[in-house]
Amino acid sequence: MRKRNESVTVEHERAAAAPAPLDKGCSLRHSLRLPAAADTGMKRPLGRRYGLWFRLRRLIICLLGVYIAIPFLVKLCPAIQAKLVFLNFVRVPYFIDLKRPQDQGLNHTCNYYLQPEEDVTIGVWHTVPAALWKNARGKDQLWFEDALGSSHPVILYLHGNAGTRGGDHRVELYKVLSSLGYHVVTFDYRGWGDSIGSPSERGMTYDALHVFDWIKARSGDNPVYIWGHSLGTGVATNLVRRLCERETPPDALILESPFTNIREEARSHPFSVIYRYFPGFDWFFLDPITTSGIKFANDENVKYISCSLLILHAEDDPVVPFHLGKKLYNIAATSRSFRDYKVQFVPFHTDLGYRHKYIYRSPELPRILREFLGVSEHEHHH
Repeated sequence: MRKRNESVTVEHERAAAAPAPLDKGCSLRHSLRLPAAADTGMKRPLGRRYGLWFRLRRLIICLLGVYIAIPFLVKLCPAIQAKLVFLNFVRVPYFIDLKRPQDQGLNHTCNYYLQPEEDVTIGVWHTVPAALWKNARGKDQLWFEDALGSSHPVILYLHGNAGTRGGDHRVELYKVLSSLGYHVVTFDYRGWGDSIGSPSERGMTYDALHVFDWIKARSGDNPVYIWGHSLGTGVATNLVRRLCERETPPDALILESPFTNIREEARSHPFSVIYRYFPGFDWFFLDPITTSGIKFANDENVKYISCSLLILHAEDDPVVPFHLGKKLYNIAATSRSFRDYKVQFVPFHTDLGYRHKYIYRSPELPRILREFLGVSEHEHHH
């Protein structure tokens, strides 16, 4: 009896363990697949997450590799750093004809081409004072050259890096200065705009010297002022130092948004933020600039300049920090070379929003220039 019960129990357990018969609708087959489907659904999000993390990690590794490689690339190829200083390959605005300044609203402007050296040609714009606007319409280059001898002062404008003499903010400044009664002569350094040649600090300075001499040969006794902006302040102090050494200084020097020297400016430039604390920053990034022969040492040049100096700088300048302009002023103000000349620093408050290149918008600019240039010539301090 016990054996029979045991056999019945075993058969019952086998029957319970055996798969149940399938009905015609295969409902059980579907129910048996549900756990596998649920397991697959759980694996898919995990697979996606793993794939995203893998791609993100690969991207981070690539970016880190590029970040580390760039300093070595710059060190091995100093020409790269020189290109970043000059930015002469950035032509903004691009679709303008530099032969036609009238397209930029400069109807009283003539386009010239001068040749400072063999194989070097530079494009020049000459804007006459607004008072001569009607007479200037339709006139040729000879008329404009003769007009430099009229009883109006001349400003030689030296622009900064990137762009051309037709840059929007530059054109607006020419208009302001013209309305104040100045001739404005500006040009693109060799390698900029439609000027022919390879850029270098020496070449830029020589181009400026050539244009200055060209102006002096035609302007008679009219005052000639030199105005440099940003990188152009480095060209301006190079030029004026050379002019003072040969005892033919300009009547005044105006520096807009200046720096002390190119190394300090490069260290403070917003582009350098991501590498500023990189080990060996000076060796990787600043030494190649010096190796390329680029110094633009305003802080050294002002010690050899003997003419009135006006510095304009906006407190919210994001490109050339305000403190560099103030530091340059402090160096100049205590220099023996300026003891017989006026040295003035004019800050523009952050709230005005003039930043790096919009000081021309200041309604105070005409008064500042009138007061400064009116007493710029040999103002002695007693």
